[in-house]
Amino acid sequence: MSRPRILIVEDDDNLALVLADNLDESGYDPQRVATSAAARDAVQGDAPDLVILDVMLPDDDGYTTCEALRGAGYRGMVLMLTARTLEEDIVRGFAAGADDYVTKPYRLAVLLARVAALVRRGQPAMEADLRFDRFVIDEGAHEVREANGAAVDLTRTAYDLLVYFVKNAGRALTRDEILDAVWGEGVHVDTRTVDNFVSTLKKKLHWSAHSAFRIRTIRGVGYRFERR
Repeated sequence: MSRPRILIVEDDDNLALVLADNLDESGYDPQRVATSAAARDAVQGDAPDLVILDVMLPDDDGYTTCEALRGAGYRGMVLMLTARTLEEDIVRGFAAGADDYVTKPYRLAVLLARVAALVRRGQPAMEADLRFDRFVIDEGAHEVREANGAAVDLTRTAYDLLVYFVKNAGRALTRDEILDAVWGEGVHVDTRTVDNFVSTLKKKLHWSAHSAFRIRTIRGVGYRFERR
C-alpha cells in the first residue's frame, strides 16, 4: 500500500526539514516547497493527500494560497500552521478552505496526531462510507434508506446536499462552497437557503442529540458533517 503523500509548504528550511523527517518516520511520504507558487504547482496532477500550509510565505499568505488551491479543484485535506491566535484569524483560515488549524509553537506529537486524523478523514469515499447512523445512501438508486429499507422522502436538492455532506464528512464547509457544489456555480441563491435545507435534513432524518451523526454549525464559516 502506498504511503499517504503530504506536501509541506514552509519557507523555514529547518522547520520543514524536521517536520518532513518526522512525517517520513511516521509512515508518510513528505514533499517540501517554500512558496505559494510552488505549492500551487505541486497539487496539480497527482495531488497530495494533505497539505501542511504555513500562513506566512515569501510570495503570498496562506489564506490566499488555500483559497487558490480550493479554487483549482484541490479536494485533499489542508492543515494550516500559524503563530496567529486571534479568533478572526482562525475563522479566516476555515473560511479559506482549511480543515484544521494548528498554532505555533506546536508540540510535534499533537501535530502528528492531527495529521493522522486528517489523513483518515480524507481517504476516498467508498460505498460503505455512505452509511451513517441507521441510514445508507444508494447513489445508483438516487435515494436514502433506513436500516429497515424504508426510503427517506427527500427532494433532489436535499438529497444532493446530504451526499455532499457525507462525502466531505469532517470538513468545515462554507455556505458558498455548499451553494457552488449543490446548486451550481453562478446560480444566485441566498446563503440562508443552505440553513433552511440543513434544518429540513435534520427533520427528515429525525435528528436528535442521541443520533450517531450531526451537522454542526461552524460559527462564521458554515457547516461540518460529523459521524459519532
